[in-house]
This record gives sequence, structure tokens and C-alpha cells, in this order.
Amino acid sequence: MHLHILGICGTFMGGIAALARAAGHRVTGSDANVYPPMSTQLESLGITLIDGYDPGQLDLKPDVVVVGNVMTRGKPVIERLLDSGIPFTSGPQWLAENVLRGREVAAVAGTHGKTTTSSMLAWILQDAGRDPGFLIGGIPANFGTSARAGAAAAFVIEADEYDTAFFDKRAKFVHYRPKHLLLTNLEYDHADIYPDLASIQRQVHHLVRTVPASGRITWNSGDANLKATLAMGAWTPLVEYARESAAEWRTRLVTPEGGAFEVLHRDAPVGVVRWPLIGLHNVENGLGAIACAAGMGVLPAQAAAALGRFAGVKRRLELRGEVGGIRVYDDFAHHPTAVALTIDGVRRQAGSGRIVAVLEPRSNTMRLGVHREELAESLAAADRVFLYQPAGQDFKLDGVAAALGEKAAVKAELPALVDALMEDLQAGDRVLIMSNGGFGGLHERLLAALRARPA
Repeated sequence: MHLHILGICGTFMGGIAALARAAGHRVTGSDANVYPPMSTQLESLGITLIDGYDPGQLDLKPDVVVVGNVMTRGKPVIERLLDSGIPFTSGPQWLAENVLRGREVAAVAGTHGKTTTSSMLAWILQDAGRDPGFLIGGIPANFGTSARAGAAAAFVIEADEYDTAFFDKRAKFVHYRPKHLLLTNLEYDHADIYPDLASIQRQVHHLVRTVPASGRITWNSGDANLKATLAMGAWTPLVEYARESAAEWRTRLVTPEGGAFEVLHRDAPVGVVRWPLIGLHNVENGLGAIACAAGMGVLPAQAAAALGRFAGVKRRLELRGEVGGIRVYDDFAHHPTAVALTIDGVRRQAGSGRIVAVLEPRSNTMRLGVHREELAESLAAADRVFLYQPAGQDFKLDGVAAALGEKAAVKAELPALVDALMEDLQAGDRVLIMSNGGFGGLHERLLAALRARPA
């Protein structure tokens, strides 16, 4: 079968392409921005890529078109698709019907930590010899790819609450039919499609309704919004975990930055995790992964030992380089809670060392200004803050900078931002660059400038 994928270079749709190719299908695709690393990863699999959405690409006459959720009515390629009669489907629906059917699906959902926790769970299963399949919205370092079919029954899926396609406004995750569901947390996000928290809770409850009574729902019982969502009804055994409060699964810190922690099950020690990750949010993610894996037959001590060999995820507090004693990190944080947790994790490691936070408010929710009241507080623990205000963004960051005082600055151009950083940075600093996009290659621009700076 020939699949043509519209919006192929996103991590999720690129994963769909890789899974389809592994299943023996011919795969082609297009995107508005075809560039590495996804483009090279797909081309190495023998997938032909088209730059842009010219309607002529449908002359390839695919058997089915898989439509990414970046596509909207009014785009010429979509209008021609609808007129052509070529069968089309969404990525989540294609995945459900062609990959997940008949598998032991473990879905990881929540506002924060989905990618990291999915990666941890997949690695625990791999380390236990289970050879799972997975599709994750990032690249786990232990695997080097965002998706694979796997040879065993288990399949780990990062379960995104964003909508499915222009013709299917349900959340992606309602397609997946998991047997095991891991819920990390729940906050208001995706303001471009959800009017309020209650609307997201309804979507999560739709997912809860699809989990069979023979499965398990492992959930963070320290999260009040999840508790309220599950109070709407649950027909599946519930397993609680919580880092700080009483729960069936909890932790005891061995080191304050989270580099080592003990796992307790019903207050009995069952394993110790010692790993290179930092931050209490990662302790919580790891605990959830261990608790979920236990429901899939992996002993807690074995899972804890596996996490000791977990190498992290690209763009999740990833150290991009160190020059002259200045460390430059890349992180995907794009919500005030994630920003605050990331800074806290670095602070616990850095101690009194300076943290320089650099934020691009790029997500649709950020750009709409929904979090304007919380953003300054989320950045307050950093010693210096640089905010990127690109042209055309309606949400102005001057108020956020004013709330932070003299330690904050707003820059409208990347060269000016690099110059300002170069004037400010000193040995021992940790530069935390946060964006859910590429940030114009700021990480490498800054590292190159640091390397060129006279000693």
C-alpha cells in the first residue's frame, strides 16, 4: 500500500511514517519545512519527501492520505484531496487500526512529562527483555529513534490530548484503546482548541472510559485535577502514585536534586534509582513509570535498576555544550509549571551558581497570553532572565519583564539576544534555553559565540 502523509516532519507523523515503512508500505510525504534531523531520518528509511503542500503531490495517486492535524480546510492540497475521492484518514486512526490493534497498549497521558515518562516506560520494558514497540513525541537516547514496531505484544504510546485532524476534533488519545493508562498530571493548556480546564478533563475522561476493567489506570494522586477527573467515573482498577503524599507507590529522596531516590510500595522499600537525571519532576516521572511497569509484569527492583541506565530524552534538560565553564542546556518547557520545575531541577544541582533562563513563549497557549499572570513567577528562581519577543506576536512580554525587575530583559531579534547573553555570561553559569521549537538555532549560535570569545 502507498501512504502519503501530509505534515510528515512532526515527531508523531514522522513516527507514523517509520512504522508504516517498517510494515512494508511505500511511504511518501510532505511538510511546510522539510529539514534535518527528521528529514534525514525519514530519507534514510527510503521515504520520499516533498517540501510544501502543492496540490500536485496528489498526482502520486496514493492508496490513502494520512492527514496531520496541522492541515486545515482552505489549503489547496486539502481542497483537492476532498474533491479527488482519494481515501484519507488521521494519524491516530491509522495507528490504531494498523499498529495498535491486538497489542498490549500502554498509554501515557498528562499535561507535563508525557515524553519523558513514555521513554522511561519503554526503556524499562526493553531492559526487561520485552522488546516493546513505541511511538513517542521525542527521541529517547537509549533508542535513538522516536518510533519502532517492536517484536513483543507491548506497545508504549505517548497519548496527546491535542485534537486529531480538521475532520476529527476528538483528542488523539481516544483512538488508542489502552489496556494500561498512566496519567501524570493535568493543567490547562492548548488554549487554541480548549476553552477551559473542564473541556480538557472531559477529553481525559473519554480516554478513561476506553480502558477495560482487566487493565489498570496508574495515576498521580497528588494532582487535584486528575482526582476530580477520575471522580467523574472509573471502571478500571486505580493505582495511585505520588512523590510527596501518601499513596500506594511513593518515593524517599536519597539526594536532594533527585539523582538518587528510593521507591516504596505500600511503605516497603522495593528499589533504589541512581541516575544522571535531575529534578523532582523526573523523580515523579520515574515513579509513575515503575508503578505502571509493575502492572505489566516488571518487578520494581528490576525497573529501578533499568532507570539507572536511562540516558534521557533529546531536548529534555539536554546539555548541548560547555564552553569556558558555561553550560548550555536545551529544554522543551513551554508552560509555566514546566518552566518552574525545570529551573528548580537545575537549581538543586547548581546550588548557588547562577541560572540564566532564556525563554521563547512559542506555544499557541503562550502566544495567546493565557499564562501571562503566572509566567513571571515561574521564572523568578532564575538569576537572570532573557525573554524573546519575535515580531508579530500579540502577547507582549514587557509586563513579565517588569514583574521580574532588573534581572529580566526582552529582546526582539536573535542576534541581539546572543549579544546580550555574551555580555552577561560568566564562568560557572548554567544557561537554560526553553522553547517547544528550534528557537532559531540559538543553542548553537550561543555556543559558537562562546567558542569565539577571547579567553
